[in-house]
Amino acid sequence: MTPADPHAWFPHFYGNPAIRTLASACRWTISGQIGEEAPGDSTKPPKRKAPIDVRHLLAGCTSSCKHPGPLRGAFALGETCLLTLDELTAAIPKAANTAFYLQAQTDGLLVLDIEADCPPAVATDLLRLPGILYSELSMSGQGFHLVMPLPKNFHDFRVAAGKRVLREEHGWYELLLDHWLTFTRQPVPDRIMAHVNAATGAPAHASIEDLYAQLAGNASESSSASASDVDTSEDMPDIPYSQAIIEQTLASARHQFRDPGDFNHDMSRWEFSVLASLYGWMRTQLRAYSALGVEYSTGDTAWLLYKTALDVIPARPKHSERRNGRPFLLDRAAALVADREASSSSTN
Repeated sequence: MTPADPHAWFPHFYGNPAIRTLASACRWTISGQIGEEAPGDSTKPPKRKAPIDVRHLLAGCTSSCKHPGPLRGAFALGETCLLTLDELTAAIPKAANTAFYLQAQTDGLLVLDIEADCPPAVATDLLRLPGILYSELSMSGQGFHLVMPLPKNFHDFRVAAGKRVLREEHGWYELLLDHWLTFTRQPVPDRIMAHVNAATGAPAHASIEDLYAQLAGNASESSSASASDVDTSEDMPDIPYSQAIIEQTLASARHQFRDPGDFNHDMSRWEFSVLASLYGWMRTQLRAYSALGVEYSTGDTAWLLYKTALDVIPARPKHSERRNGRPFLLDRAAALVADREASSSSTN
């Protein structure tokens, strides 16, 4: 039986010079189903697809492992959890995907991620950009990943250079700067490229620099505070009056939220606005209980905010991702608490 050879299956990917420049970085893994779902048991966390700790997968579980299911998520970049591309290919040649953590300023490359719901005319325009080094279909089979060189004007926009993602206002596409990306290794079909090559007229963006300037110019200033400044334990601690705080916050804030349409249905921005609204109402409850002599840490506040948000923010696949070793929404709650604490300190 012929051994599996991904290089023969995906020459467009493995032979690409841009991919080879990323290959030696120890930031490669595969995306897998994390956790285990018990049918009919709503108390069990649902399975979610996320970059896995591939070194742990290869080494196997030990008696000290406490994670549900056979896989655990990648909780650190580098040799603790991840591999180089060649190591990954040799170890798991039949993997259905490869995941990579892109660090644009280190790698000298960024990725234009075109979503499945991007209007065809807009997608065609983006596929016409000069300087595309690698292109493929996205996981949906309807969107695209384009690897491009770091724009020459990258450092002209101080605020944008510190962002993880620069997103188009409708959510049709985004520039990934410091982010996980799952490569499908599936080339863009010839019929699509023939349509792109036949397009006439001036494109909306003459270069990646033009596109970057547009998105970077809209990037908003944020405080220097980081989500990692807020320490949250692996599990929610025993927080005094937690249930009362959550219930009273929900009762006050439930009808005060803005509509996703106010954010062009960018759910990440809408969710952050919900967290901000909940935080404002929660501060009233925290001050009341603090008057009784209870002290709440920023980690306590982040946990309370997260638990409250779960009651009002609909679940979506993004929530299965992890940031700073914790669930996506808990990390977003920690980011908001860090920002508000930093703002409060600067005005005192």
